Amino acid sequence: MRQFLILLLLASTLHLQAQKSSHAVLKSTDMNAVKWTGGFWAERFAITHDSILPRLWRIYNDPHISHAFTNFRIAAGLDTGSHQGPPFHDGDFYKLLEAMAAVYAVTKDKDLDEKMDAAITVIAKCQRPDGYIHTPVLIEERKNPGKTTACEDRLNFETYNMGHLMTAACVHYRATGKTTLLAVAIKAADYLAAFYRRSSPELARNAICPSHYMGIVELYRTTGNPVYLDLAKNLIDIRGLVNNGTDDNQDRTPFRKQYTAMGHAVRANYLYAGVADVVAETGDDSLHHNLDAIWTDLTEHKLYITGGCGALYDGVSPDAISYSPPDIQQVHQAYGRDYQLPNTTAHNETCANIGNMLWNWRMLQLTGKAQYADILEQSLYNSVLSGVSLDGDRYFYTNPLRASRDFPYNLRWSGGREEYISLSNCCPPNLARTLAEVSDYAYSFSTPGLTPNPGVYVNLYGSNTLTTPSIELTQQTNYPWDGKITLLIKKIPAASYSIFLRIPGWSKNATLTINGKPALNTTHTPGAAPANLPAPGSYAQLTRYWKAGDTIVLDLPMPATLIEANPLVEETRGQVAIRRGPVVYCLESPDLDSNTPLTSIAIPANASFHPVPTTIGNNHLTALEGSVRLLPKSSGHLYQELSKQTPISANIRLIPYYAWANRGPSDMSVWLPLYR
Repeated sequence: MRQFLILLLLASTLHLQAQKSSHAVLKSTDMNAVKWTGGFWAERFAITHDSILPRLWRIYNDPHISHAFTNFRIAAGLDTGSHQGPPFHDGDFYKLLEAMAAVYAVTKDKDLDEKMDAAITVIAKCQRPDGYIHTPVLIEERKNPGKTTACEDRLNFETYNMGHLMTAACVHYRATGKTTLLAVAIKAADYLAAFYRRSSPELARNAICPSHYMGIVELYRTTGNPVYLDLAKNLIDIRGLVNNGTDDNQDRTPFRKQYTAMGHAVRANYLYAGVADVVAETGDDSLHHNLDAIWTDLTEHKLYITGGCGALYDGVSPDAISYSPPDIQQVHQAYGRDYQLPNTTAHNETCANIGNMLWNWRMLQLTGKAQYADILEQSLYNSVLSGVSLDGDRYFYTNPLRASRDFPYNLRWSGGREEYISLSNCCPPNLARTLAEVSDYAYSFSTPGLTPNPGVYVNLYGSNTLTTPSIELTQQTNYPWDGKITLLIKKIPAASYSIFLRIPGWSKNATLTINGKPALNTTHTPGAAPANLPAPGSYAQLTRYWKAGDTIVLDLPMPATLIEANPLVEETRGQVAIRRGPVVYCLESPDLDSNTPLTSIAIPANASFHPVPTTIGNNHLTALEGSVRLLPKSSGHLYQELSKQTPISANIRLIPYYAWANRGPSDMSVWLPLYR
């Protein structure tokens, strides 16, 4: 009866409660408020709808490739057999459902709706009456009635899967208005709430890769049930309170004593995102302080230029002074030491990079500070997009910044993109939901009472329409290839209203006009002098009495820029990377003569690169072309005498890093030697 009443209440509050966080400066748009109309993100969205989703649906429904959905059928008693695949397979399928729901919110594609309905019917059928749902355990319970191992194995990913169930259910509900998956998620959350009340501290902390922090808070926002927020707060406080925690799971030390990015990068970033959700609902300043310190550590010491996270395949954490084995623990996909950022052996799992986006999005909503949008954009255009091929049919698990076919040994995750990553296919559905939901990040609205002026924040640039009951506008741009962005206001409140445009941290000499005249950043007064734009890495605030037909033009110059790393990053000493706008570029061997090894290319300190429109397959992008130096070829020995041969000039083409490995096996490097 209780769940029925909750669902009855939800039916009358569609889209409302999910948008409100008491302590967040910004609030999100509704799911279908933003629609891509052309250009970069319209192309990515179309590929998500036309290629990524149907391919993943086929793979997850084909038991000869993946048992993801078959496991649900077996658990529901609709099929026979044993569980196959990793224990987080359920979560993979929930992420796919979330992606399908997000695309459906925009397209109203009936085929997606029907497929989701069919899958949800099976998922609901396999759930236990007490709300527990995890197919590896449920299938074994069918084979051995009366015997259960629910929540006994901390490596079994039960709460991780349930967290993705909750998030998917909230998205599905907001996209369709249906409560079918939401009912399953509510039962699962009620199970977890009861489980944590009755369990011992050791058993209660049996959780790995905490997607459930985000899922539980999202369910609280959707239902308004305070039990879920209390559960999320408790999950943070019990971390690190028993003796069997690990640095690999960020729970050997209580979270409130953590001030650096550490441990397994995916689990860490999911944890930080979940904690940010709790802060947005509670205003807990002490947790906010932890997040600020960790964010500063990450961005100043451990973040790749691509936004990639988790430098090491395997590391140790903490970097203990003592050599006592109990003090030193192995950590997979590790945040390493400060400035430890290898290139060829960089791990940078796609899910970690997505987790970095999720965390920074929440920090942006919490504070309204553009620095978080900058990191979100940096990750999105580089280390997230690199995880999927341009045609949406093959994927990377890891995202190195250098690749060589002459490398003398095989890395654990190497060999190019794969249609199905058999040992760990968590990244493809994560990419699917991320690309389906990019439009949700484009705009935010100020929260009444927490900001001085009502207004809309423009976080990401791309051709789109924003349609809400109070404001309608269109955005026209060829971003990220061109920095000119035009906003046309079609509807806006009659009172004084603010429009906040992000000035990216990479930009210099931006210009901003309103109706062809230099912009004013205060309420419009006839005769007032134009004000200077704020510094890069902030929002330009335009406050005035607007009217339909007003046009804002923001112009962000995009010269190709040579970037050098802190000299303490040993792996990039004497090297540079090339960035244009938010896009990091790389050199790939298909763009070189077959007799020219990639290792012979050096970039002059005064190099000038110019943009050139091009295509790879059917995908439009902008390459860079310029003059470089060809160094003498290496002898191949470990050491050799320095050559005194004068390097010769040559012209090369660079492509966006995210676009590499789409033309067959290749060598690639983001960082290239500097020639002075």
